[in-house]
Amino acid sequence: MGRELLRRDSVWWGWGRTSPRGELPGGARALLEAELGELQPAERVGLGDVELPEPQAIPARVFDAAGGEGAVSIEAEDRVRHAAGKSYPDLVRMRGGAPTAAPDAVLAPAGPAEVAATLSACSAEHIAVVPFGGGTSVVGGVEPERGSFDRLVALDLTSLRDCEVDERSLTARLGAGLRGPEAEEALNQQGYTLGHFPQSFPYATIGGFAATRSAGQASSGYGRFDELVTSVVMQTPVGEIRTLETPHTAAGPALRELIIGSEGTLGVITEVEVRIRPLPAVRRYEAWFAVGFEQGVEIARALAQADRQPDVFRLSDEEETRVSLALSGLDGLKRSVLDRYLALRRRRGGCMIIAGWEGSGESVARRRELSAALLRAGGAVSLGRSAGESWEHGRFEGPYLRDLLMDEGAMVETLETAHTYAGLGGLYGAVQKALKGAMAAQGAPGIVICHVSHIYRDGASLYFTFISARRPGAEIEQWRAVKGAACEAIVASRGTITHHHAVGTDHAPYMRAEIGELGIEALRAIKDRLDPNGVMNPGKLLPA
Repeated sequence: MGRELLRRDSVWWGWGRTSPRGELPGGARALLEAELGELQPAERVGLGDVELPEPQAIPARVFDAAGGEGAVSIEAEDRVRHAAGKSYPDLVRMRGGAPTAAPDAVLAPAGPAEVAATLSACSAEHIAVVPFGGGTSVVGGVEPERGSFDRLVALDLTSLRDCEVDERSLTARLGAGLRGPEAEEALNQQGYTLGHFPQSFPYATIGGFAATRSAGQASSGYGRFDELVTSVVMQTPVGEIRTLETPHTAAGPALRELIIGSEGTLGVITEVEVRIRPLPAVRRYEAWFAVGFEQGVEIARALAQADRQPDVFRLSDEEETRVSLALSGLDGLKRSVLDRYLALRRRRGGCMIIAGWEGSGESVARRRELSAALLRAGGAVSLGRSAGESWEHGRFEGPYLRDLLMDEGAMVETLETAHTYAGLGGLYGAVQKALKGAMAAQGAPGIVICHVSHIYRDGASLYFTFISARRPGAEIEQWRAVKGAACEAIVASRGTITHHHAVGTDHAPYMRAEIGELGIEALRAIKDRLDPNGVMNPGKLLPA
């Protein structure tokens, strides 16, 4: 297979670019030593030391359907790169050279017709198929789960990279294999933006955004990805589903909504039509400090319910504010300047708020003043644009920091949920308690931090990060105990099991709590019709 088809421009054992990311800031190292105790650094094996099972033979008809030898790879590196996503257990296994499984082959069909032919052939031959976009899932969404199948292929969608703009309708037709930056660059060249910027943006794909109901950092202004989609095309083992290109329809339950969020379990999304906007002339990001997390949530509610929310709104709790300042290297002189400033404003500590507005100069100025009035009314203190712009410039760097923390010997994982404002406080406390208790029970007390990442008129999301010293040789068991405790707390509090990371394998056991037994049966009936042999992404979304 030509190297231009399967990308090898990121590290296989972690996140992103192949170039070194430097070292932890001094403040971060001091924090780890003080609060996590002694850490045992984790070594990484070389690519040649990764243990892969021998590939099972794939029938020639499947290779021919994908496009022949030029669309197929059975090379070890390509199999490794398609053997896992980017969750903590994924990376533990990859760094240790022992992925749980790997595809027998990687296929990269040239277009939708080849995708359709490949799915049909795999279904006929009873070969499991894992659709693979950017491989950025943090919930086991691209793990090569074989289920009852002896053979499995990864279907790499790299080749699906078309971009066609309808300037009159302000929509764009995008290929599912376009990475976030590729789609933005193509739109920017014509004066437009999609405005969808999740933390996975540099490597995640348009098809992945659709398949997981992604929410970006600017979703409070631009909308979640499902709100941006106007139509979608999906290839299934039994044929194509194509929804009408229209802003709205009353023609029954929306098949578009069925496809969005299906996580490759029904078929492969090959094309998405999305709403776009003119490229903003002005982007203004600021930092504010709220008195506390509860007061910050009240500010968020006031902004959303008055329709004055910024395009980006992020509220860190007290612990995340403290830890983030240390991990970012904002210590020593810079931190003392911040403390003195807050003291002069009669404020010590509190919670960091990042607020951002995008659009025309007049629109940004007007909307910023409306938001700022409610921020001040809620007791927040402005820190100006410098800290806000610093966050904007580093908004995609979190996964690199996780790699560094894992190198040091830390367990680092994230999870997210959402609730109404009436239930948000109880959910926040329950998940915090569950995480801290589970880490302590594993013999390694740790740090739990949280932020509100998306706000709505009726509620908001919560995004937790937990950090602890790893248990060498038992990292997965440790992670499973802590993540499981948090998931049980979410379900007990009637929060959603996922706000934007999707279901994958991690959250599938909790889907009954999300949609009920009859809901599970309804989804299974749809899957049976579209994927009668059950080859599409086994083990994901639906509970066993």
